[in-house]
Amino acid sequence: MQRLPLPEALVAKARAYAAGDGAPAEPRDAATVVLLRPGARASELYLLRRQTSMAFAGGMCVFPGGGVDPRDFDDELVDRGLWAGPSPAEWATRLGCDEARARALVCAAVRETFEESSVLLAGASADEVVADTTGDDWEADRVALESRELSLTAFLERRSLVLRTDLLGAWSGWLTPIFEPRRYRTWFFVARLPEGQVTRDVSTESSSVWWADALDVVEDVEEQRVQMMPPTWLTCLDVGQYADPSAVLAEARGRTVEMFMPEVTADGEGFILSTPPRYVSLLAAR
Repeated sequence: MQRLPLPEALVAKARAYAAGDGAPAEPRDAATVVLLRPGARASELYLLRRQTSMAFAGGMCVFPGGGVDPRDFDDELVDRGLWAGPSPAEWATRLGCDEARARALVCAAVRETFEESSVLLAGASADEVVADTTGDDWEADRVALESRELSLTAFLERRSLVLRTDLLGAWSGWLTPIFEPRRYRTWFFVARLPEGQVTRDVSTESSSVWWADALDVVEDVEEQRVQMMPPTWLTCLDVGQYADPSAVLAEARGRTVEMFMPEVTADGEGFILSTPPRYVSLLAAR
């Protein structure tokens, strides 16, 4: 793969920071979910193109996700029996963080996925998953969650649902470069589209949404037909190495997250962002 050179404006920001111009911004915790369904040669992924007016990653293609909300830390969700699957302590080991943050990240992953795609990783019991979220009543709840009028705990309790944390897999972690004015510490999750559920174009932050084969997306980025931030297209490349969603989730069960912060490095006549070691061979094989 020919890695695309960085825009001059980004290189200029990195140089200015290195020269002592500015202090690092405090990163905000975030979660993003790679929704999967079977494809012709690899899994298909659900993508959103962010509005060009967005302050962060405007015009970029992304996975559903967003920042952790303070109410995602609500420990009553577990105490009230609304949590199914691996415990917060197990997730803390997988995600490489403390238990409270792990619980909040899992909640944010499920909440943001529902808010941005109408896909809900929850069910009436630990063995069930909601089959349809297209009704007007579901949409009203989705809007209430998105506007923060409704908490995830209250939503699940009102509908007698449990969070199906076993439907998520931990994949990777990325920290926005230190010279950026808006920074996120983002945990990447993977999840299969539940049977019976459908994605819907509901996010106010996106201009379009679509499903695409993971390796087709990689080629689109290479040919500059779509724009993606490096963590997103490297994730597409990574996920594209596995035959189907089941294989991706099997791989996720053995992963623990190590947060990686890219740095600007010279590459011939231009500059690129550094890459985690696990992706070096994948890039070389392109």
